[in-house]
Amino acid sequence: MFKVLKTDGKARRGHFECAHGPVQTPVFMNVGTQGAIKGAVSAHDLKQIGCQVELSNTYHLHLRPTDTAVRQLGGLHKFMDWDGPILTDSGGFQVFSLSGLRKITEEGVTFASHIDGRRIFMGPEQSMQIQSNLGSDIAMAFDECVENPAPYEYVKASCERTVRWLERCKREHDRLNALPDTVNPGQMLFGINQGGTYPDLRVWSMIETAKIECDGYAIGGLAVGEPTQTMYDIIDAVEPHMPKDKPRYLMGVGTPSNIIEAVARGVDFFDCVMPARNARHGKLFTWQGTINIKNEKYKLDERPISPVCQCPACRSFSRAYIRHLLSAGEMLALRLCVLHNLYFYNELMAHIRRAIEENRYDQFRAQYSQRLGEPAV
Repeated sequence: MFKVLKTDGKARRGHFECAHGPVQTPVFMNVGTQGAIKGAVSAHDLKQIGCQVELSNTYHLHLRPTDTAVRQLGGLHKFMDWDGPILTDSGGFQVFSLSGLRKITEEGVTFASHIDGRRIFMGPEQSMQIQSNLGSDIAMAFDECVENPAPYEYVKASCERTVRWLERCKREHDRLNALPDTVNPGQMLFGINQGGTYPDLRVWSMIETAKIECDGYAIGGLAVGEPTQTMYDIIDAVEPHMPKDKPRYLMGVGTPSNIIEAVARGVDFFDCVMPARNARHGKLFTWQGTINIKNEKYKLDERPISPVCQCPACRSFSRAYIRHLLSAGEMLALRLCVLHNLYFYNELMAHIRRAIEENRYDQFRAQYSQRLGEPAV
């Protein structure tokens, strides 16, 4: 299922197999929250820009069109016409983001739909059932993502409950996979480490989570407002206790620099809405640094976004044209900018994999970690 092919320090170059094909790691998963990338990007486009894994959202698809409808239509792969791996998150982060509209108990969480206000209950069993209906390749365990900072005693109780929830997820996931009519009987389950910004709770959570046999393990509850160095310190504390023979996933992260730094700390999987969200506002990533395509200086600039990029936008269109489209409010601007940023992220991961293979990851990190977050000259 997962094999580490090469290491360079703590950085790992791996090969992951799931029901819908192989994944070369480290990998960035492109986020299609409701079965599509925001910015009019389809599953067919994902193939063109080098996407390996598509990520969709359990909470949103449960609300509409409903996971039972997706199941009736053949599962999420058929529904969105994507034949590669899919990861679905558990809904836990959405519960976190709906903090004013939720009630958490041992059984699960009752919360109000952001669409029509109706009351919804979701617990470990319901999350597993929804993700089984969607038929994703990787299902995430149901967890609570606590606010940072949060009181120590609350975080302790929360991460203890998350471990108990994982045990329930595991039982239900195994039951669902064994049913004769399961959409994807090869669906995998990843457990999630929690513990806020408290290193001792994070270590306890990881040790206990690793005792439950999962197909991979994630670090959740970071990149939600804590300082970047705190995030790196937490990864450093948790990583020694993560199984060496299973993939490691840092949820919701992040910037190119975040990814480069986390790979150096032993992380294999990443996802984040940020590159697509930034793209829709005109902030674009290049190997020379970031550019804001809305700036006046690009009004007559005939160059592509990046002269070394082979994405659909850079192959055909100028900075001046894309800037004009954004200024005019044309939807094509969003599509071209999102395609560019996601292509860049997928290319970044390919460069990271190559640097690890060639024993030069420290050099790559020194060259690009800071540069990719700074404005291009």
